[in-house]
Amino acid sequence: MFGRLDALSSDQIRGLLAPIPADRRSRLTAAMAGIREVLGDAAAPATVVLRPPAPGDLGWVIQRNAALYAAEYGWDGTYEALVARIVADYAARGDRTGEAAWFAELRGEPVGCVFCMRKSDQTAQLRLLLVEPSARGMGIGERLVTECLAFARRAGYRDVVLWTNDVLHAARRIYQRAGFELVREDPHHSFGRDLVGQDWRLVLA
Repeated sequence: MFGRLDALSSDQIRGLLAPIPADRRSRLTAAMAGIREVLGDAAAPATVVLRPPAPGDLGWVIQRNAALYAAEYGWDGTYEALVARIVADYAARGDRTGEAAWFAELRGEPVGCVFCMRKSDQTAQLRLLLVEPSARGMGIGERLVTECLAFARRAGYRDVVLWTNDVLHAARRIYQRAGFELVREDPHHSFGRDLVGQDWRLVLA
């Protein structure tokens, strides 16, 4: 009897969730997990989901990059303009073969992102890796980079390159652990600061 009741209950829940789009279902389940955490005696473990971009995510990339780099490194509005151009270039491409983006979502909210973009037929470029301060220390940056590199391999690229600055210590450690090698450094004045730009490269096996 109890088994039949459980089955009927499951059927009812599936019926309620079926009309809801997949992206909204993930937000609903994340919200329910938050409710359980608040009402429960013990905190529920946080689950980070990697997903493709949803409407509004590209604007989030621009806003969060601008706000975080201004707060943490004092970079000016020219960095926001650079990020906006990169995101606009990605969004405007009619053919995104060999390109993709991933967003890390925690409790229904984006907390990180990374882009894999085509530099040439043989070379991919890792761009705009970002993890929110509230979600750092959870391995999200490593997961995003791993996903990007796995995609680049499947897409048939021979190598992956990226450009960063030497002040971004946490990101550089992630790249080194993933197997990237530093191939060039150049001082430059950008974003209102004197910086040292770095080119990194990973040859894909």
